[in-house]
Amino acid sequence: MLSALRNVFRSGDLNKKILFTLFIIVVFRFGSTLPVPNVNMVNLNECRQIAEGGDQAGLFSMINLFSGGAMLQMSVFALGIMPYITASIILQLMTVVVPRLETLKKEGASGTAKITQYTRYLTVVLAVLNATTYVSMAVNGQIFQGCDKPIVYSTSLFSIAVMILTMTAGTGLVMWLGELITDHGVGRGMSILIFTQIAARFPTSLWAIKLANSSGADKGWFMFLLVLAIGLLVMVGIIFMEQGQRRIPVQYAKRMVGRKMYGGTKTYIPLKVNQSGVIPVIFASSILYLPSMFAQMWPTSPVSQWIAQYLVKGDHWAYNTLFFFLVVGFCYFYVSITFNPEEISDNMKKYGGFIPGIRAGAPTARYLKYVLSRLTFPGSLYLGLVALIPTLAFVLVGASQQFPFGGTSILIVVGVGLDTVKQIQSQLEQRSYEGFLK
Repeated sequence: MLSALRNVFRSGDLNKKILFTLFIIVVFRFGSTLPVPNVNMVNLNECRQIAEGGDQAGLFSMINLFSGGAMLQMSVFALGIMPYITASIILQLMTVVVPRLETLKKEGASGTAKITQYTRYLTVVLAVLNATTYVSMAVNGQIFQGCDKPIVYSTSLFSIAVMILTMTAGTGLVMWLGELITDHGVGRGMSILIFTQIAARFPTSLWAIKLANSSGADKGWFMFLLVLAIGLLVMVGIIFMEQGQRRIPVQYAKRMVGRKMYGGTKTYIPLKVNQSGVIPVIFASSILYLPSMFAQMWPTSPVSQWIAQYLVKGDHWAYNTLFFFLVVGFCYFYVSITFNPEEISDNMKKYGGFIPGIRAGAPTARYLKYVLSRLTFPGSLYLGLVALIPTLAFVLVGASQQFPFGGTSILIVVGVGLDTVKQIQSQLEQRSYEGFLK
């Protein structure tokens, strides 16, 4: 491992890429702490402490997670990468139902570039909508409920417009920084930025657990080490599941083209246990935020009171049961729209490929569907259980509010970490160095 790290910094080209990535991360973190104009930081800090100590910020916890806490700080990068993630998911879903987007996807690099351009435009639109909603609720005092201190100096139209434009520009800048990392750095830029924002909250969350259990002489450090050990075990389990895959062998028949023989090679189709990644958890969380938003908009309604009792607090059995089944359902839904067995079967048949023992064409498509459904079942259960880790942490250690190793955060951190290590390893192997995993 140490020799591999030494080889990384010995390679001039790879060294420059890593240093460039670190520089972009520093710029990104600076923007996450820089407040937007017209914000009263003294009142904001007091209101944020009240919100983070209770459930008032639960409605925005997903955006606050992806922004690394920047949202509740009213910073330039308050929206973080969330508008881009939402735009990417929308375009990916629309690719299945809109023929024009499906055609672009099949055109290769040029079509992908066009879809990426559409994603950028949609990101800006979503950023304007999110920033407008967030600033309006901040001005009206609806974000930090229980805190009556104003967090903005002026409520004039010009001041509010400046705040909205600043946050929108911050989202555009975040998108540009992510593309810079992808083009000139190491790893996927957007994933690296998400990883940075989530990992930045780990030290604060761990230390908050220690302080929250500091009533006894050694209880605080015991809980700190216990949560750290649980987090490491969770990481090991997630790595094991994320690396798990079913390799379906594919044989290509030999064929003569002119005087040359082509084909006859063997390969495989890798089907992961968790084929859908972290997207189902994001879908399920977004769906469960809709009742919370309704309850916050109309707090006196009987429906809102029922929602506040059962579907807002994350420690209630009704909320967690619904969350679990939503994650499982979205796993099957997302896999069904992103993995097309008929298309794969047609491509294999076109180039003379077949699965040993399975006839080409429709039987191959049925076989791929069967294997994928068998893999999706344990993968969806695993994803649902991981999403419930914060609830289990509340039951075991009473630290659901600060528990960092759970749900979406740990899945993203582990997934991005594995992907980045693999990319560095592949670049090392191209230069005849040993990789990290050898």
